[in-house]
Amino acid sequence: MLTLIAFLVALGILIAVHEYGHYRVAVACGIKVLKFSIGFGKPIYTWRLKNKPTEFSIGMLPLGGYVKMLDEREAPVDPAERHLAFNTQPLKSRAAVVAAGPVANLLLAVLLYSVVNWSGLQEPKAILASPVAGSLAEKAGLRGTEIVQEAAFEGEERETVRSFEDLRWRLTQGALDGRDLELVLGEDASGAPSRTVLLPLSKLGAAEADPQLFRKIGILGPWTRPVIGEVMAGGAAAKSGLRAGDVVLHVGNTPIVDGQQLRELIRASAKPAGSASGSVVMAPQQWQVLRAGQPLALQVTPGLSQDKGVSVARIGAYVGAPPEFVTVRYGPVEGLWQGAVRTWEVSLLTLRMMGKMVIGEASLKNLSGPLTIADYAGKSASLGWNSYLLFLALISVSLGVLNLLPLPVLDGGHLMYYLWEWVTGHGVSDAWMDRLQRGGVAILLGMMSIALFNDVTRLFS
Repeated sequence: MLTLIAFLVALGILIAVHEYGHYRVAVACGIKVLKFSIGFGKPIYTWRLKNKPTEFSIGMLPLGGYVKMLDEREAPVDPAERHLAFNTQPLKSRAAVVAAGPVANLLLAVLLYSVVNWSGLQEPKAILASPVAGSLAEKAGLRGTEIVQEAAFEGEERETVRSFEDLRWRLTQGALDGRDLELVLGEDASGAPSRTVLLPLSKLGAAEADPQLFRKIGILGPWTRPVIGEVMAGGAAAKSGLRAGDVVLHVGNTPIVDGQQLRELIRASAKPAGSASGSVVMAPQQWQVLRAGQPLALQVTPGLSQDKGVSVARIGAYVGAPPEFVTVRYGPVEGLWQGAVRTWEVSLLTLRMMGKMVIGEASLKNLSGPLTIADYAGKSASLGWNSYLLFLALISVSLGVLNLLPLPVLDGGHLMYYLWEWVTGHGVSDAWMDRLQRGGVAILLGMMSIALFNDVTRLFS
């Protein structure tokens, strides 16, 4: 139920803001707006404002909206009101009305990011966990417990890294854009001096932002103490004598730095059985733990479970303490500026990914449809208002950028028509308009089909 409510609220807000952008600028340009609708189909509620010609309504299907303006191309117009018709307006006014919807979504994203910046967000500190073996991070010399203070893409100025989520965003940008990232590390818990490390993210050739991407980078999460949390009754941890609160010091001869390294060693305990069937056997591990200040040796044999059709070694206990958190909060001006910067960065990344998908350099799996959006709406809402606002901001940016694409059925397509009119002095002919609209519908339906297929695949995988 939470997922459905969060999804419908998100749709309602994003659609209302988009259509209100069109409506507000149309009214400012002196255009008569006949109807403002959120949703399609039979209206479930309508109303009018006093002394206003516009009918406002909410439709049965909350999958879009529209603003209907007085227009000679759609219906006969009284000569006395011809100056109020959309099609009789100057080119700059028509372009402004069309562009106002996507711009409203982008401005909403700026506001939402700013609100989160002003209210503050609890995020893990940018302390690195042990890198994945053989990853870029390990090859760059990272070992875990390093504190990331600053980061910069090559040729750009260094910027403060305020949290691990801030670092993750920069890693995502660099990997998908093919840009190397320089990290400035402060003195860590072991007393290692400050230094600079270069992550050659351009070597990854990343096609999509999935969990495997971060495994290749080698930075999966923030540093956590290697502590055993809640132990499941009857699980491998309970059978081995592990208890909640045990601090793991060694697995075999390997000193344990953090929870991430411990999880990786548990996963590595699954060994191929050597048969053609692809079965695996579990190798026992010699653990040394610290319990109530006293060292204790235990033999732990992880159990085997299935995760999306893959055999994964687990011990039946929560591994790793919660990470250290920091409150990331900005002042009024800086928070607004950072909101604008994040909106710009997400917009550019979205455009680059769309461009890469068109030329085949990025996977079409990056396209998401309503099922995935609904899933993330519910998950973000369950985490609190700030997480939900960040989700709304991300979707609002995506909606704004998508509508600015030069596809005939979208706002960006209409802006292309106006560009043609501005350059040539005359509008696109009706015949070409019809052809372009048909092509645009076909492309949009294709994108929607791929997105829905990706949704279903994720749902059942």
